[in-house]
Amino acid sequence: NLRKENSYSKEFIANYLNIKVSTYSKLESGKKKIKTSELILLAKLYNTSIDYLLGQTEHKERYPQK
Repeated sequence: NLRKENSYSKEFIANYLNIKVSTYSKLESGKKKIKTSELILLAKLYNTSIDYLLGQTEHKERYPQK
């Protein structure tokens, strides 16, 4: 949902993560597990927490930095 809310294409996100579009499609559909490094990059891009990306919280806001 975040990708669509931000009007990002699959190609843009795949490029951002330095992976193939087909690999990103598998990540988005849940057919492939995402790497921690990819989660960190997506959390930064969307300005949210990894917990939100993993569905562990409904709060989109990032945690405050130390």
